[in-house]
Amino acid sequence: MRRLATDTLIMAERNLVRLPRNPDLFTAFTIQPIMFVLLFVYVFGGAISTPGFDDYVDFLIPGIIVQNIAFGGFVTAMGLAEDLNRGLIDRFRSLPMARAALLAGRTLADVVTNTISMTILVITGLIIGFSFNASIGEIALGVVLLLFFGYAFSWVFAFLGMLVTTPEAANSLGFMIVFPLTFISSAFVPTDSMPGALQWFAEVNPFTIVVNAMRELWLGVPAGNDVLYAFIWSAVIIVAFAPLAVWRYRAAAER
Repeated sequence: MRRLATDTLIMAERNLVRLPRNPDLFTAFTIQPIMFVLLFVYVFGGAISTPGFDDYVDFLIPGIIVQNIAFGGFVTAMGLAEDLNRGLIDRFRSLPMARAALLAGRTLADVVTNTISMTILVITGLIIGFSFNASIGEIALGVVLLLFFGYAFSWVFAFLGMLVTTPEAANSLGFMIVFPLTFISSAFVPTDSMPGALQWFAEVNPFTIVVNAMRELWLGVPAGNDVLYAFIWSAVIIVAFAPLAVWRYRAAAER
């Protein structure tokens, strides 16, 4: 167990030290989130009705942070696909290191990058008018939920990254699967503005549940049991996709 923890930290450090040397990836965690917030608030905000909220920015910030946190796992998908394509996974398997450290290190690194992007989004939101309506404990619980949900989706992307052979394919596959889920939710518009079948899907979508939970924790908007359900959904995603990612990792390494 100690060896696994040590090797996982080493692999996480390997993934993190690459970011400053790769401006494209670093931009995805810094400038890009700010652009999304400003575009939605100042371009679309005036055209979207959000009853119960004083300003669209209050409605938007929890939703766009959840979306950004979920997409944080893209780096894992592309990185694993690149390692697989270059034969690095075979090299790692030949080293005296814990087998699970590669995937564990990747997903752990995502927690760090998600923390950075979440901090940037919150600061941006506060500058343009977002304000918390919650206690310190509720705000902290919201942060924990966001990181937990992001960690869950890192395992989804780890699985997707092991399904393909190129970073470009990993990016396309992840975008096609996750992007529609984030928009067919309550992240950017109220679900009651959608057509019947789409509204039903949006209301059971885990993104909607997590976004509603965040609005309850950070803004005091009642959301029933969605905070509990959001943690349950995150745990279910990990339980479902972590074994699948490990299975694909072993299968790819044995080819």
